[in-house]
Amino acid sequence: MADPAHQPAAPTPSRGVFAISVAAGMVSMEVQNLRVYERRGLIEPDRTPGGTRLYSPADIERLHRIRDLLAKGLNLAGIREVLHLELELTRLHAENRRLRSRPRRPA
Repeated sequence: MADPAHQPAAPTPSRGVFAISVAAGMVSMEVQNLRVYERRGLIEPDRTPGGTRLYSPADIERLHRIRDLLAKGLNLAGIREVLHLELELTRLHAENRRLRSRPRRPA
């Protein structure tokens, strides 16, 4: 029987599992582009203790979004702003749902 303490962590959407070459292939991009996107703050892959980049399923989704925005003619600065605004919109929607689900106080 396997020792539970030595089991690999369960996969999650935010846990890095794909090497840079695999991630690049998954999104039809060059490895160098992924490095540039990281330097520009568009993506933040996990790192192994040795420094190897590991991309998560959520990172792959984000790279697809970057690719789509590039195809629409946005530059990297514009893409960074769009991604920031999308993240803020998601946060605000969640906050709105949370506030609407609270019990109302009597007047």
